[in-house]
This record gives sequence, C-alpha cells and structure tokens, in this order.
Amino acid sequence: MAAVTRSITLQREWIIGAPIGDRAGFGRVYRASSTDYPDAVIKFVPRDVGADRELLIADDLDGVRHVVPVIESGETENDLVLVMPRAEKSLAAHLRESGPLSLVDAVAVLSDVATALAGLNGRVVHRDLKPANILLLNGRWCIADFGISRYAEAATAPDTRKFAKTPAYAAPEQWRDEHATAATDVYAFGVIAFELVTGQLPFPGPYPHDLREQHLHSTPPPLTGAAAPLAVLVEECLFKIPEARPAPAKLLARLDRATRTARSSGLAALQAADRQEVERQGAAAVVASVARSASEKQANLAEAAIRILIRIGDSLRDAVMEAAPTARLSASRDERWTLTLNGAQLIFAPPGQTPNEPWGGWQPPAFDVVAHGAIGVKIPMSSRGYEGRGHALWYCDAQEKGRYEWFETAFMISPLVPQRTSINPFADFPGEKSAKAIWSGIAEYQVAWPFTPVEVDDLDEFIDRWAGWFASAAQGHLGHPSQMPERDPQGSWRQ
Repeated sequence: MAAVTRSITLQREWIIGAPIGDRAGFGRVYRASSTDYPDAVIKFVPRDVGADRELLIADDLDGVRHVVPVIESGETENDLVLVMPRAEKSLAAHLRESGPLSLVDAVAVLSDVATALAGLNGRVVHRDLKPANILLLNGRWCIADFGISRYAEAATAPDTRKFAKTPAYAAPEQWRDEHATAATDVYAFGVIAFELVTGQLPFPGPYPHDLREQHLHSTPPPLTGAAAPLAVLVEECLFKIPEARPAPAKLLARLDRATRTARSSGLAALQAADRQEVERQGAAAVVASVARSASEKQANLAEAAIRILIRIGDSLRDAVMEAAPTARLSASRDERWTLTLNGAQLIFAPPGQTPNEPWGGWQPPAFDVVAHGAIGVKIPMSSRGYEGRGHALWYCDAQEKGRYEWFETAFMISPLVPQRTSINPFADFPGEKSAKAIWSGIAEYQVAWPFTPVEVDDLDEFIDRWAGWFASAAQGHLGHPSQMPERDPQGSWRQ
C-alpha cells in the first residue's frame, strides 16, 4: 500500500505512512518517520471514555525494561497520539511463521515478558496481554498496547474499559467482570506459555460462551513436551483463584529453573511430588470456581426474580386500589404491603432469595427454587376458626428444567391427619413442610393448588382471582374452600 502523504507536528514533525496490520488495539496505527527516527509507528487513539489512560500509563512506564517505549505523545482535535519505535514483528506473527517453539526459545520469550511484568511490579495491570501485544524490538520481546491497562489500585470505574478483554487469554476474574490485578496478567502469561510450547491454546473455545465456561471451570490439559518445572509453573499461572498464582516477581526465577534438569533422582522425585501437589491444587480451584459460579448464578437469578415479583405485586395493588379507592394501603421498605377494606386484608409478602438446601433434611424436589414470596387474604377469625387463605409464589424451574419463572401454588394438611389450620390453603416458603407436600410419597402435607405460571405481561386471571377473593372477604363471604384441593395439582411439577 502506498504511503499516505500527510504529516503531524508534535515535538518533531512526523511523516505518516501506510497503516500497519493487526496491532491497532483501541486505536489506528501507521508507519511514521522523522529526521532522527526514520522507522517508527504512530498510534491515534480516539478521544472516547478512558482513552487518555493510555497516554497516562505510557508516560509512567518510561524506563521499564521490555516495554515498548513511547518516543513522544500529543493530541489532535479527535485523537490522542503516541509515537513508538517500529518493531520487527509481533509474537502472534512469529507463531504463525514458526509454530510451536523449542523449550529454549519459549523460555527466552517468556523471560522477556516476565521481566516486563516484574518491572510493572503490580502497579500497572495490562489486562489484555496476548501474542499480538508482544513485539520484537531490538532483539527483545516487549509488551505493547496498554490501551485497556489500569493502575492496580484504581477502583472500578466506567473509564477503565472494564469489559474489554481478549476471550482466549482472559482470566476467570475478567469473565466475572471483577477487579483486575497483576495476577490477571500472570494468567494470560500462562496461556501464552502453553501456546508457545504446544502451538495450541489450553482452552480452545471456539465460541465466547465456550471460552467462558472453560476459563471458569475446566482444568487445562497437561503441558506435554516440557520439563516438569515449566509444566508446573504454567499450571500454577492458570489457577482459577488469582491469589494462588505466582507473583510476577517470581516468574523469572521459576523460568530459570525450568531450563535446568534435575541433578539427582532425589530432585527428580521431588519435582514429581511438586507436580502432583500443583495438580491437586488446580483441581481444588476448579471445584471452588464451579461452586462460586453456581452461587453467582443463583444470586443473579434471584435478583432478577425479585424485581419481576415486585412488578407483579405492584400491578395487583394498583388494580385493586383503582377498583376500591377506599382501601387503605400500608407498606414497608422491604416491599411488603397490605390493603385493608372493611376489616379484610390483602397481603403481599416481600420476596426473598431462597437459601441453598432449605428442605430441612427431607428429600428435596426435582426442581430448583431460587426465590420465593407469598400472597394472601385474611379476615377476622370466623366462628368456625377460619381466617383466610394464602398462596406461595416460587421462582423455580418446576415444569421445565432450566426454565425459571414465577409459579403460584398452595398447601394443605392431609385429611388423614387430625390437625386444623385457620389459614386454608396456606402459603409456605421452601422448607421441610413444602418438601413433604411435593414428595412423591405420602406425608402430612399436600399440594392444594397446582403450580401455575404467573407472567408479568399476562396477569388478568391472577389479578381478577385475588380481587374476587378480597371482595368476598370485605363483604364477609370468604369461607373455607368447598373442596380441597380446589384444583387438581397432580402433574403440575417435575418429579
């Protein structure tokens, strides 16, 4: 491609040439030259949120070994500008040309990168370390493109490009959108090391959802063809838990040992024992990551479910108040509300996240309950000892595995049990009593209302039914159901 005949003046006048292939990152890169720097590159970074971070960090990295230096920087109306020496090639291009490297060559590359990471000293986190950002400059492999870097102590903020990452090299904490630390770069270092030795990625994807699952939960395959110390180092760099990874300052010494052979059978045996311990720790980290992801999924589902149920409750409340303006509303900060009309109460209990394993030692149901709430109509106790009815609201995958939605249900005491309750049917949170009701065997509790989906965009039947029960209660007509269960619940949940 012909050179672009234009120039820009910073401290020097730079002649801007042809664009350079795949090294743009968050900017556009061109060949450039001046009277004293005949072969350089110039990078234009758009003035979007966080773009000045690269200039800030570039200035602060001056003198750090094996980091591509910035010759000078400046700005235009639309861009921030950095000028750097032109490298011979990227590590990505080198791998495309040569394939897997010998152990000696791989350790040489990794030692250069480790020197840079140690020089950053955890104070600056690159966050996008990958072969395309490692350049061969004056015979050394140097880290470049700090476009999404951040200071390690900086609080998470919109201008840190928090969600930017290269999926194949992204650490588990990046997939969770958590604070990046020096351990994040060490994880990417481990991915690169694996790739240099094998020519393959430890987690091949190919799609982003595959990569997320693999980086969060999968154990990397054994690093074959490498000395035990290097294989152990790579496995430790790829630990799921950031705190378990080696510190950048330790990488160089570990790499130096990786090129040495054990001098005795005793040392060889010790290396094998150490390898076993690393594998054990790695397996434990995977288990912990899986458990944490399950917990996060539960919390995220519950948060969304609670918002949905609050909207359902608001729709019911507003419809009833519009139809009965004299109903008195009382509400609390936890989203509980009560409407009172002529002594009758329509009560909406606040939704909450269901704890893990709430079933009190009883056999749990076949489905998963993430959140729960309740609704009911209450009246002054009648001469027959009746005070109203309540229904449970559960957010669960009761009918189709993995498909979560709000369900309305209710419970009753078995007719075979000599017990009475003033609320019939009644609501119950996920627990031992409700587990007995859902159980396939015979117990003292039973399901009195089928698991019925409650959809926020189709509430007519739900609102009309509860408005009708509230009206009956306010008029003194609400009584014990004529039959229990009122509707056949069988087959309405997964066994």
